[in-house]
Amino acid sequence: EVQLVESGGGVVQAGGSLRLSCVASGFTFDDYFIGWFRQVPGKEHEGISCFRSGSSRTFYADSVKGRFTMSIDYARKTIYLQMNSLKPEDTAVYYCAADRHSSGYMSRSDACGLPGTFGAMDYWGKGTPVTVSS
Repeated sequence: EVQLVESGGGVVQAGGSLRLSCVASGFTFDDYFIGWFRQVPGKEHEGISCFRSGSSRTFYADSVKGRFTMSIDYARKTIYLQMNSLKPEDTAVYYCAADRHSSGYMSRSDACGLPGTFGAMDYWGKGTPVTVSS
């Protein structure tokens, strides 16, 4: 059984940093699509960073480019999101999600930024809240 469990969220002042972790127990890192998404009340999930295996690059949303970095520790089956220079508009619940044997439009990391990608994933965590105070 695959389980994704996020941690590392919290309250931080603007300009600060947080590192989110997502442990993907039971997930096989073979032909996969993995990403971090966030949601604020009343809005759709926003794809902020994703990686499709076999791809040459990681996708970052324009809103986080240069500030956030996604990495994967395959030995620990853990996906990280390092968030620096946080802004109040980064306040949201952050989710990791994973998919295997992605095809069609999800064969590229860029699918992260398209509507509906979060819902199309095979597995989701329950989310970790991040609050950035001004």
